[in-house]
Amino acid sequence: MEKKQDYSNHTRYFPFHHFFLAPLSLAFFIWTLIDLDFSSSEAIAESIKSLILAIMVLSLPMLSRIYALKNQNRIIFAEMRARYAELSGKAFREKEEKLKGGQIIALRFASDEELLPLIEETIEKNYSPKEIKMKIKNWKGDYQRV
Repeated sequence: MEKKQDYSNHTRYFPFHHFFLAPLSLAFFIWTLIDLDFSSSEAIAESIKSLILAIMVLSLPMLSRIYALKNQNRIIFAEMRARYAELSGKAFREKEEKLKGGQIIALRFASDEELLPLIEETIEKNYSPKEIKMKIKNWKGDYQRV
């Protein structure tokens, strides 16, 4: 099992993405910008092709990350709906409409004992995701977050 998760260590990095692929694609994009040549019509055409390729290479890691996070957020919303229904016996829809997406994602770290009161307090005081996470005393770790 991984180290017990809490506010101070819950941020996740995927080394291949964050420390290899993203920096390498950014370096390629910058290199392409530096290497642009407008001295002749052939050079302009090659520069445009290179720039299009560099934009695609830069976009793909970001796009794949966005897809993964959007999908994971949908799963978290479904999980929170199920947890709320299990703990309260009511549908989450009414509370969900009063919360922002980031607040719901932050609330998922709260233990079952803390969740319902923290939802009410968050709605009442409009806590930011960071404030929500800092209020959690009994952290429910998410060891599979992308």
